[in-house]
Amino acid sequence: MEDPVLIANEGPLNGQQWVIKGQLLIGRDGNCDIVIPDRQVSRQHARVTNTGKGITLEDLGSKNGTFVNNQPISAEVKLVEADEIQIALTQTFLFLSSDATLPLSDLPPELGQMFNLRLESASRRVWVRGVELDPPLSAQQFNLLALLYKNSGEVVSREALIEAVWEEDTHWVTEQAFDALLRRLRDRINQIDPDYDYIVTVRGHGLRLQNEPH
Repeated sequence: MEDPVLIANEGPLNGQQWVIKGQLLIGRDGNCDIVIPDRQVSRQHARVTNTGKGITLEDLGSKNGTFVNNQPISAEVKLVEADEIQIALTQTFLFLSSDATLPLSDLPPELGQMFNLRLESASRRVWVRGVELDPPLSAQQFNLLALLYKNSGEVVSREALIEAVWEEDTHWVTEQAFDALLRRLRDRINQIDPDYDYIVTVRGHGLRLQNEPH
């Protein structure tokens, strides 16, 4: 199993990556493990720690703050897959945990943009803009989203989606039941990202997952 990593995807360190085996001290000082040469960054700004049970991030009393998914942190936080870390709004990192499903060699340069919506079938976990859906989606919601995710950008018929969700019991499924399930799924996604339509209705054809940078 690969070790978790930080990948710099915006800022002066763009493209570099660090394996998180113990602690990584982030700051402007040349003795830090990750040196960000910008005066907006404190000498010892933040620290990432592999506790053995997860990866934590803490701000070290920096002047210009440390942010996770655009939210300032004041206490130690536990990182989850695809979290975006900002150091003084100067340098951005992407966190990939050891159970990441995409190998690093397959990641495109636009690292910060590719995780608008991310789904892991094995763990049945979903992230929207780096924030994990909690509580998890219901089995029916997940199966509906999973088929759209597998065919991202393509139209999937309502019949195929109904079959993926209800399997052998499709004979009793009404249009109203399907629409209600779809509405609940959209509501869960929109709780995190309310200004973007991920699931687009293509009238007369079906649904399409629109998982593009925005």
